[in-house]
Amino acid sequence: MDLLKEMADAFVMLIRSGSTLRIIYCLIRMGTSEEEAAMFRKRGRNTVVFYVLAECIWQIKELVLGYYG
Repeated sequence: MDLLKEMADAFVMLIRSGSTLRIIYCLIRMGTSEEEAAMFRKRGRNTVVFYVLAECIWQIKELVLGYYG
């Protein structure tokens, strides 16, 4: 059970760091290319939506396990 907890924590850290790096990448690309700015703005917005949904799912899981566990 301990290994499973460590793997879940590593997965959450991977989601957080990956989302942060993706947003930074999109911001840099928006600044360098004006014709692709709309595309990278949409990609950045989609990354933020993914991050928020992933955090919400993680918190709901923690609440359910805390309540029933």
